[in-house]
Amino acid sequence: MNMFRTALLLAAMTAIFMGVGYLIGGPSGMVIAFGIAVATNLFAYWNSDKLVLRMHNAREVDERSAPEYYGLVRDLAARAGLPMPRVYILEEDQPNAFATGRNPDNAAVAATRGLLNMMSREEVAGVMAHELAHIQNRDTLTMTITATLAGAISMLANFAFLFGRRDSPAGTIGVIVTMIVAPIAAMLVQMAISRTREYSADRRGAEICGNPIWLASALQRLESGRRIPNEEAEAAPATAHMFIINPLSGARMDNLFSTHPNTANRIAALQDFAAEIGSGPARLDPIPARTPSRGPWGGGGRRSGGGGGKWNGGGRRGSGPWG
Repeated sequence: MNMFRTALLLAAMTAIFMGVGYLIGGPSGMVIAFGIAVATNLFAYWNSDKLVLRMHNAREVDERSAPEYYGLVRDLAARAGLPMPRVYILEEDQPNAFATGRNPDNAAVAATRGLLNMMSREEVAGVMAHELAHIQNRDTLTMTITATLAGAISMLANFAFLFGRRDSPAGTIGVIVTMIVAPIAAMLVQMAISRTREYSADRRGAEICGNPIWLASALQRLESGRRIPNEEAEAAPATAHMFIINPLSGARMDNLFSTHPNTANRIAALQDFAAEIGSGPARLDPIPARTPSRGPWGGGGRRSGGGGGKWNGGGRRGSGPWG
């Protein structure tokens, strides 16, 4: 099903490319746009994950530079039966996270500094389990290709306005309409693949971490943290659908124009799932707690007030057990 969905996505994006190319240069422009679309599709399949990580200035970490964060992802990946993904940190204050990669063997997860500093270990586990669920469900290929092509279509639409032929069949009005409609069409394709996928990843993520309430609590914190601006995401809005929660200002409503389901609805679904497994005979076992020698859950790291994962001195970039 995911392969079919990815093929349908590529066909839709290619059609938009060709339509814009036709309005820029007529039939010959359409042929050129088709060639660009094919090249972009191939590039997106093999390199879009690296491009997205670079767009957000992601920094790769390992067990030495971020022992708690890396170790938590390793434990969760083992529970999910997944290969160990590459692990990244985004130096953003807004709490958020995303996953990328064309398949589970070539995957990466990334969390912002704000998320790691704000949340408890259990909440971080819920968030990262959600991202691993996207990898396991093979959503990441579709998500990452969409981000790359949506950005390219928006750029091509701007070219249509600047360089489009006014003597083309559509004329000046057609070129202006293309500049407006093409990015919207790309956005609608993003929405079509984004919303139901989040509910599925929430449920599977709850199974991986072992407690739906951990993820529900994390989603509450993520929603409240949206008031903190995410400058990298604002500069690359085509990647917004990849994050666990919309990193852009606005788009709070659960309607046609949101790339993410309403957070309150997601929390309610997780609470229902918690009640379902809590009343059943086979309660899920939470991921076992680790006892680190230092850091926010024990040892030398002192917690600050508020009960989250932030600890005194740990918020500095490149310091503390988070890396």
